[in-house]
Amino acid sequence: MISENNKLIRIGVFYDGNYFLHVSNYYAYVHQRKSRISVSGLHDFIRHKVAELEGETSGYRLCQIVDSHYFRGRLNAQEAAEKSNSLYYDRVFDDVLMKEGITTHYLPVRTSHSGKKHEKGIDVWLALEAFEMAYYKRFNVLVLVASDGDYIPLVKKLNTLGTRVMLLSWDFDYTDDFGNDRITRTSQELLEVVTYPISMHEEIDNRVSKDSSAINNLFLPQQKMERRTNNNVVRSLHKRQSKGDDNGIKTSEIMSLKNGYGFIKYPGNNLFFHYQSVNGVDFNDLNEGDSVSFKISQNENGENIAVDVELFE
Repeated sequence: MISENNKLIRIGVFYDGNYFLHVSNYYAYVHQRKSRISVSGLHDFIRHKVAELEGETSGYRLCQIVDSHYFRGRLNAQEAAEKSNSLYYDRVFDDVLMKEGITTHYLPVRTSHSGKKHEKGIDVWLALEAFEMAYYKRFNVLVLVASDGDYIPLVKKLNTLGTRVMLLSWDFDYTDDFGNDRITRTSQELLEVVTYPISMHEEIDNRVSKDSSAINNLFLPQQKMERRTNNNVVRSLHKRQSKGDDNGIKTSEIMSLKNGYGFIKYPGNNLFFHYQSVNGVDFNDLNEGDSVSFKISQNENGENIAVDVELFE
């Protein structure tokens, strides 16, 4: 649709935060780019894409993001404090969101009877807020960063308002070292009900060379983050060991690192660990030979793996 009388095209952006984090982790630790998604770069991409699809001949300047919201479950303060520097990294990302003018919405992560942590109610909250905002603020285009079929009713309701919906979604898969298939797929029905389905994995991997700068701007510059270790955790670890009660904490060194996972030297079989099991430092800042502390757990196949991996100095 071509805007009439050069009227502003108002864009609202709504993030399923856990999904966005999952995608960003994939590009940081598994994909060859080894870099996280830039929120500012993504917003710039959105404005250009809306201008292209809406036929805005005056360019993307008349396509403005007037509201944006981020929804995610969050650990409580006590649980976050038990993970070295988890609170610090949460605050860093909060600063990024605030800088981009994104309103954050957090719900506590729930723990099931089996001890597994999970989000509950985020999709419902996002849907209610998105519909209310679209109704009162009259977005021309609402951008949904999600993949779950649970958002289909939201999109259908937005269609009744005449709000066009752009879906940014990623499909990817990889196999970890234990042969487990890790697959992320977007609901096909969700793709069919939105106005503008954008397959971001194709945009990123299949763009021709002349568009490479636009895609590169979607990612943060590759750089090593300053290592941050929690001295209280290290002191506490030494204290526990000196008493002969290590609470299951082991120490060794990293033998090898690969795309998003690595192995720690340990008698019998070397232990696999995943980037999501690393606390207090970014996985990409680890090096082979680093001394680490860790606990031993089991994966879904009953094999021993390392969890709660931290630099040990």
